[in-house]
Amino acid sequence: MNVGLIIGIVVAIVVVIIVIGVICWWISTSNKFKKMKVKIDESASGIDIALTKRFDKLTKQLNVVKGYAKYEKEAFVEVTAMRTGTTTNSSADDIKRMAEANAQMDQLAKQINLQVEKYPELKANSIFSQLQADITEAEEHLQASRRLFNSNVSRYNQSIIVFPGSIVANAMHLTKADFFQAEDQKRSDVEMNF
Repeated sequence: MNVGLIIGIVVAIVVVIIVIGVICWWISTSNKFKKMKVKIDESASGIDIALTKRFDKLTKQLNVVKGYAKYEKEAFVEVTAMRTGTTTNSSADDIKRMAEANAQMDQLAKQINLQVEKYPELKANSIFSQLQADITEAEEHLQASRRLFNSNVSRYNQSIIVFPGSIVANAMHLTKADFFQAEDQKRSDVEMNF
């Protein structure tokens, strides 16, 4: 057999193996990014579930407080509007709406706490005490959901910008995902007027 033919066959085999390896790596990396996007969507859903649970507990607590403080009807309208601000999608606008709803529920929780200070007999109410414990648990669940979401976003963002994954990410037109964070003005103390 001709030496040139053997070298040509070996080179062709090596090239085919390299091409197959690159194709397998490309598919694997592409699937990894898709799985990360699903994880981000799942964790956004977790935030929505935690916000819903928190909303339900705050509404129940508000009903108990209402019995003592003759709470205004507007508060219930605001609470309902807050709940409609949550969603299970993880687009940037939806994450911002969830953050806004979260900030509004924070304000409502502060208003309820002010009412508790005005009516100390509320603290003795066993239903109210249980609701406070439930709300604390819901707050912890919400914080854990936020941390999980932001962790998934961080992992995804790092993966799409680091070489060689950035090559696949650019070809797939992937962009960085937004973190769940409170706006600066929402982090400051809120003035309450009843």
